[in-house]
Amino acid sequence: MTDTYQLAEQSVRVYSSRLKHIDELLADARDKAGKSRTSPETVTELGDLSRQRDTLASRLDELKLKSLDDWQSEEIEKAGPLAVWDAVAQQIEKLVERFER
Repeated sequence: MTDTYQLAEQSVRVYSSRLKHIDELLADARDKAGKSRTSPETVTELGDLSRQRDTLASRLDELKLKSLDDWQSEEIEKAGPLAVWDAVAQQIEKLVERFER
């Protein structure tokens, strides 16, 4: 197994793990929203976050389908792609915290 292949596989595993975390957070937020009086703004925010999650999931699917050469030339050159994942997860965590208050 080449180093590039291992790096690509590791990236897919990291993204998959983060997507799972986002899915868990969204499930928690939806559950709490269903059990409380939720403002229209919160419903809109939850919908926006769900769409962002779907965009990230599509990105992961694209990453899984890339050839090793394409992945290397596109992904390795980019700095900080996990920042987007972290930002979405943080927004969902803040939403869940609001439900817990």
